[in-house]
Amino acid sequence: MEGLRSLEYRGYDSAGVSVASKGGVKVLRSVGKLDNLQKLLTTHDMKGMVGVGHTRWATHGNPTEENAHPHIDCTGQLVVVHNGIIENYLPIKERLQAAGHKFQSETDTEVVAHLIEEKLKGMGAGRAGVRPDMQEPLFFEAVRQALSEVKGAYALVMMWAGSPGTIIAAKTASPLVVGFGKDETFLASDVPAFLSHARDVVFLEDGELAVLSAARRAFFSLDGKKVEKKTQRIAWDRTMAEKGGYKHFMLKEIHEQPQSFEDTFRGRLFPLREGVLQNEVGMPAATLAGISRIHLVACGTAYHACLIGRYLIEEMTGVPCETDIASEFRYRQLKLDPNSLMIAVSQSGETADTLAAVKEARRQVKALAICNSVGSSLSREADYTLYTRCGPEIGVASTKAFTGQLAALYVFALHLAMAKKTYSDAQARQYIDDLLRMPGLLHKALELDGKIQEVAKKIQDKKSVLFIGRHLNYPIALEGALKLKEISYIHAEGYAAGEMKHGPIALIEKGMPVVAIATRSRVSDKVASNIQEAKARGAFVIAVTTAGEKSHKMLADIELPVPPCPELFAPVLAVVPLQLLAYHTAVAKGADVDQPRNLAKSVTVE
Repeated sequence: MEGLRSLEYRGYDSAGVSVASKGGVKVLRSVGKLDNLQKLLTTHDMKGMVGVGHTRWATHGNPTEENAHPHIDCTGQLVVVHNGIIENYLPIKERLQAAGHKFQSETDTEVVAHLIEEKLKGMGAGRAGVRPDMQEPLFFEAVRQALSEVKGAYALVMMWAGSPGTIIAAKTASPLVVGFGKDETFLASDVPAFLSHARDVVFLEDGELAVLSAARRAFFSLDGKKVEKKTQRIAWDRTMAEKGGYKHFMLKEIHEQPQSFEDTFRGRLFPLREGVLQNEVGMPAATLAGISRIHLVACGTAYHACLIGRYLIEEMTGVPCETDIASEFRYRQLKLDPNSLMIAVSQSGETADTLAAVKEARRQVKALAICNSVGSSLSREADYTLYTRCGPEIGVASTKAFTGQLAALYVFALHLAMAKKTYSDAQARQYIDDLLRMPGLLHKALELDGKIQEVAKKIQDKKSVLFIGRHLNYPIALEGALKLKEISYIHAEGYAAGEMKHGPIALIEKGMPVVAIATRSRVSDKVASNIQEAKARGAFVIAVTTAGEKSHKMLADIELPVPPCPELFAPVLAVVPLQLLAYHTAVAKGADVDQPRNLAKSVTVE
């Protein structure tokens, strides 16, 4: 239960556990959050030495007890939990039903339990005369054969009463990590589930199986061949994943941004011309110098970081950049210049669409991953990885991971500029000085917290909010809108402010909130004009401005001033008031901030 609670951010519409012992397999499931399952456990005997558990985010079937995991076969002795999607579950289900199997759920997962049951039957498993020491090899072979028929993205964990000391797991395109304790073994979709018990881990690769018991850990390919795996040690500690006195993880993570931003660039800025990206990432300056075009791909918040990265890289280096939503890139049928580089950005490193885009692109070009999770699927798929150093991010709505991604992009852009010789040493030193000041300025921006609580009360009952910005602040408008809709459920849209007269201005009516990102920049006067247009139509304007600037005075109804900084770095500060606005609005509405409805932290299905 401790492990499930640390993973509840990934899915929370139902939950269940199963425990195996010599007496057989017991299953307990409930609808809703984990607390409901916890209450049930007080009245049920679920003791045992081997168990599996799951918190669900629905893909097939409504959140009901029948659809909750673990799923069982007809005998009630084989259980399966699953993240991902079984794409060909319908034909398998129809075939098994014709063979007499009775299904209890609407899920795709249940077919795996019945398919393994069918394979075990064909091998004579469980019949009189089959030696106990042969049960585990039969179980393994049944799983292996069953998975040869399954298509899709999955992390599957299986337990069978016939081999009660064993768990078998398999992975394709959905994360699984094994943790090694003393005479105990753990398996989870993310490290925090067992971090207080084990720090030595092995990450499963696509197409790999794990056979686990308390003292034995063996790894195989789907064709049954033994695979040798390297153990990694996890450096961060469990307390980093706790709330630390804050009411919500999201608020804690917003306030952690000065540290996580600094942690991500610290030690990566010097020497100016060589070393860091070569030593840490494996990308020498000569490789950087040869890049002719960059394709940035990501989803959600990470995509907004990519949009800022595009402006940044093009301005600093002259290298043309394209940004794509990962789920769209994979269908573009592009012929890429072999000197291009893909940069894929993902907090978890497990985002299914981003992984698919990287796999598609790597047929033609090299890929650099920017992610927060050491050993993640994306880091293993990419040619190079630049890790953000944000520690675990638990809140579903990403905050510190976003600014961490920006920090990584600032680091990359500087090294590219030096390799391309588009920045002089003097320019680089000034850039570094400016970047080193940003954590302190982030602390000052967070001082707006109290004022923003009052602003949130003014918009909590509104039906819609418009966010506008230009140039580097246009992606911040998108991010501000995304944060508000994610956790407060208020409809919000972000627009390039220059697009106002091309349609969105028709939405503005008296009292409608318009949030303008209006920090000091080369386009300040243009943004001021857009604010006037909104005010003239009765909008209630909230402006994120630069402290000390007077150009927007008397235009906005409320100003949220952030400290002055160079234009290139303004998005780092401008996003903070919008994160806090979304947070306090959601709290005022009584929403579940850390676990918003219908969302999960890692989107590991297409």
